[in-house]
Amino acid sequence: MLAVRDNLAQCFSALRSHKLRASLTMLGLTMGVATLITVMTLVQGANLYVEQKIANLGTNVFQIARTPFAVTDFNIIIKALKFKKIDVDDMRAIANGCRACEEVGATASTTVRARYGNKEVPDVSFSGHTANMADIDTRAVELGRYFTPTEAEHRTNVCLIGDTLVQQLFLGMDPIGKTIRVGNDEFMVIGVMEKIGSVLGQDQDNFVMAPLPVFLRMQGIHTSLIINVKTSTENFELAQDQAHLVLRSRRHLSGKMEDDFFIGTKESYMALWRSISTAFFSVFIMVSAISVVIGGIVIMNVMLVSVTLRRREIGVRRAVGATQRDILRQFMLESVIQCIAGGIAGISMGFLVALVLRTYTPFPASVQTWVAVLGVFLSSGVGLFFGIYPAMRASRLDPVVALRSD
Repeated sequence: MLAVRDNLAQCFSALRSHKLRASLTMLGLTMGVATLITVMTLVQGANLYVEQKIANLGTNVFQIARTPFAVTDFNIIIKALKFKKIDVDDMRAIANGCRACEEVGATASTTVRARYGNKEVPDVSFSGHTANMADIDTRAVELGRYFTPTEAEHRTNVCLIGDTLVQQLFLGMDPIGKTIRVGNDEFMVIGVMEKIGSVLGQDQDNFVMAPLPVFLRMQGIHTSLIINVKTSTENFELAQDQAHLVLRSRRHLSGKMEDDFFIGTKESYMALWRSISTAFFSVFIMVSAISVVIGGIVIMNVMLVSVTLRRREIGVRRAVGATQRDILRQFMLESVIQCIAGGIAGISMGFLVALVLRTYTPFPASVQTWVAVLGVFLSSGVGLFFGIYPAMRASRLDPVVALRSD
């Protein structure tokens, strides 16, 4: 029996003798693995994208609103619009009645136009925040400061703006201290929030943030609020239960009456995303897996042709003492080596696509080591599985018949 080193030498010698055939054999598996790796990096990146950009509440923050936060049934939203609005008194009741809640704030929003000098930006998100949202919100102030509880209490016309307004209204200028017109009112800019970028094509930096009492004065007291609650990780479930009971009590909901409000957490958004994406990405992964299998079938067919063309070589090797196991091992190694080489090339192509996406688009394609390891094991498995039959055909050839081959 030949040593493994000798078998490897025979394999590489055979592959070097038929470079074009070996390259074309690997091409099918390369494309299949590249597709699979690309899809896997996109799946991981999409999950990371949703977690960072959409479900960015934090693990210890939940929200309460009149309408659902994450739902695919539009009829539920239509029904929820008929529910009683959530107001400032509801926020105060939760703050007083929820002992597990550390911070209770509220927000509300609408769309307006913002203007500075002769420059105007349409469709600006105008939101009102309680002063303690500075401690609840995951976003940070990049320049300037947040408004104080005193400014909120006295309904002072101060605001913070997003990066889009800085670029379109104050390009090349310091916006702090400048006065902008929001709707029919004037506000002094006291801060700039950190840049977020676009989420699913929607600009998240095109906003003006003002104290909630100022917002309610401008938009009317009939606006429905979104209550934001921050608590500790240990008391997260308890805080939700206590806030839930407080609101049910205030809304006179007893027994089995359904809630007329909704509680949203980071997991709510992630659960919705998983329900949407699972089927979608499963189809992609299935198609990619089919490509890998097709690549394996191509390798098996080419190896079968190779066995037929190399019958005399096999016969000579058997005549000089090579055993059936030596022949079997050689052809198996040839199959596995071609698959591993094709798999590594496919992994490189897949990661290159992911890096291009991550570099030139806002999509954070996630390149992870375990995906590369999976690709190597997958290509090795394909090589072993689809190389067995050709290798067995080669090892079972009759030496005499093989030597008589042309």
